[in-house]
Amino acid sequence: MEAVAERLGSDIVLLDMQKVSLLAEYFVLGNAESTPQFRAILEEVRKQAKAAGGRLLHIEGEPASGWVLLDYSSVVVHIFDPELRAYYNLEELWKEARLVVRFQ
Repeated sequence: MEAVAERLGSDIVLLDMQKVSLLAEYFVLGNAESTPQFRAILEEVRKQAKAAGGRLLHIEGEPASGWVLLDYSSVVVHIFDPELRAYYNLEELWKEARLVVRFQ
């Protein structure tokens, strides 16, 4: 979450998925307002995850598409264009997940 915040991502949410999904233990969701900001956030997430011993298993999407997913097995990071995030509304889809923290 700090990596997204450090690159000025907005509306950052950490969801505890352990009781509602086998996909991951946690989802991190955040917004990026532009393609350069997407790239900066993704680079910072990768850098901090690597420093913490995380291993990127899969990346899905491109900044230009408005949604990028980084799969670190137990943690999945979703970075969205705000419009696409509202459209897909993962918080509603996973409303049974416990909200750990939200940064506006």
